[in-house]
Amino acid sequence: MFKTNQAFSSYSVNDLDAALDFYSDKLGLEAEKTKMDTVNLKLSGGQTVMLYPKPNHEPATFTVLNLIVSDVDKAVDDLTSAGIEMEHYDIPEINQDGRGIARDEDGQAMAWFKDPAGNIIAVLQIP
Repeated sequence: MFKTNQAFSSYSVNDLDAALDFYSDKLGLEAEKTKMDTVNLKLSGGQTVMLYPKPNHEPATFTVLNLIVSDVDKAVDDLTSAGIEMEHYDIPEINQDGRGIARDEDGQAMAWFKDPAGNIIAVLQIP
């Protein structure tokens, strides 16, 4: 078996500058453009996600990034105040409220939104 020194996740966007603005200005994440024409998102806990430009980018149809928050209601309020629309899915087992927040019986709550490239991002509150 091979050994790794470190690992990170990545996904594509169609406009690197728009992604940089969105993740840094709208979401308040630490984001920096690199010499390799990518954007690195530095997340809490020392984790990094790399965004790379792809001319024929197609948005992911699944959640590419989960951001854990202490209060999903406040996170949704902050996101909508920043002009970000929450996603609403017609999937009965998700059972979202009018604000787009899904809650389960164990107290976990989650809401989804899209970045400028159409990738799905989630805010997640874990009890």
